[in-house]
Amino acid sequence: MKEFKFPGDKSVALLLDPDKAGGKNLADILKVAEESGTDFILTGGSLTFTNIDRLIEEVKLYSSIPVILFPGNLLQLSHKADAVLLLSLISGRNPELLIGNHVIAAPYLKTIRDKLISVGYILVSCGTKTSVEYISQTEAIPYDKPDIVIATALAGEMLGLQMIYLEAGSGAKNHVPASIVKSVRESISVPLAVGGGIRDKREVEEIFRAGANLIILGNGCESDPGLLADACKTRDALRKEYTT
Repeated sequence: MKEFKFPGDKSVALLLDPDKAGGKNLADILKVAEESGTDFILTGGSLTFTNIDRLIEEVKLYSSIPVILFPGNLLQLSHKADAVLLLSLISGRNPELLIGNHVIAAPYLKTIRDKLISVGYILVSCGTKTSVEYISQTEAIPYDKPDIVIATALAGEMLGLQMIYLEAGSGAKNHVPASIVKSVRESISVPLAVGGGIRDKREVEEIFRAGANLIILGNGCESDPGLLADACKTRDALRKEYTT
């Protein structure tokens, strides 16, 4: 198992939905991930009908990339991942997703606390109501209210959360605006992840240049694995640009 490290200046993660990943499709997308140098594989979703342990085990058969659990609910907890995102949905006011579920999960997670990464999870409304909004019974922060997004990210960092994750949601029409990414990056010092609605390499470059440390790709890669390869090429070019 590789030791998990926080995202550097520019990292790319592939998010796998347990209900959509499997068999030859999984082998194919992981082959692309390995060849392109994808930094992390995330597993999880808002609502799943598939055992998360089974997916993690299958991913590890095909890939040496660190696997990070992105649990959508308590049923998706697992000891098998290399790291676990302990998500607090700080953009909403559902107490179960702010602290309630964490209390229930704490005894289970106690023995793997070295794998935990506390994350301030912020939903930003980008065109459609997403599955995570419906399941979490919360509203996303409107994209035209950047001050609220910034203040929420700041509060998360001040509470001691180790990373902020700006999420447009699975299947979002648009990604989180680069202007919001830039403003949040300028306001916090912890790593910043951005996901949802990212569909081409131009958008990947735009979000990286705005200040994202980690870009998380999901649905777009399922329909077009080339997006993952393009994202990693863009990451490599920017890493080289910023170090020369």
